[in-house]
Amino acid sequence: MPSKKYFHGEQPSLPWDTPGLVAGVDEAGRGPLAGPVVAAAVILDELKPIQGLADSKKLTAKRRERLFDEIRAKALCFSIAESSVQEIDALNILQATMLAMQRAVEGLRLKPNKVLVDGNRLPRLDILAEAIVQGDAKVSAISAASILAKVHRDRMCAEMHQAYPAYGFDQHKGYGTQAHLAALTTHGATPLHRRSFAPVAKLLS
Repeated sequence: MPSKKYFHGEQPSLPWDTPGLVAGVDEAGRGPLAGPVVAAAVILDELKPIQGLADSKKLTAKRRERLFDEIRAKALCFSIAESSVQEIDALNILQATMLAMQRAVEGLRLKPNKVLVDGNRLPRLDILAEAIVQGDAKVSAISAASILAKVHRDRMCAEMHQAYPAYGFDQHKGYGTQAHLAALTTHGATPLHRRSFAPVAKLLS
């Protein structure tokens, strides 16, 4: 499937293949029933290559943690941003994800010439941008962003577990597993739960 190219805002006089800084963008946490959605943007340094970058879902947790530190140390710049549970419920998960991605790009210390985003949709940006389906497996900068977003969110889930140990957030990361649904039925929803998501909404009704 070909990638889609878009530009939000006034069209600049730059061709699509203009050389310059390229940022990769990806998210973590669209599917869970609880917690924020996280996005990351990364501009890699060509002079400091990072070996083993891949889709974060295909890496072990230990490998992700090592790469998380290496990316932060070697990248030209990076930014991690979130959309809250309240924003997810108010906007819907897709729009909240786009907002987190927009925040991640806008948080970069350096402004890229182009942004490459995993998936088939783009956040609202004032920079040339391209959506790449399965980009986290094809583009190193997107792979790096997927790792930053995933590890950051997993660490948040560990903190969520400390606050609400009965739910097992450190294990299921907020996804709707049998154990999570059973805890929801027994203990009810926490302030961390996305009330617009069907299993939570059904329980609350």
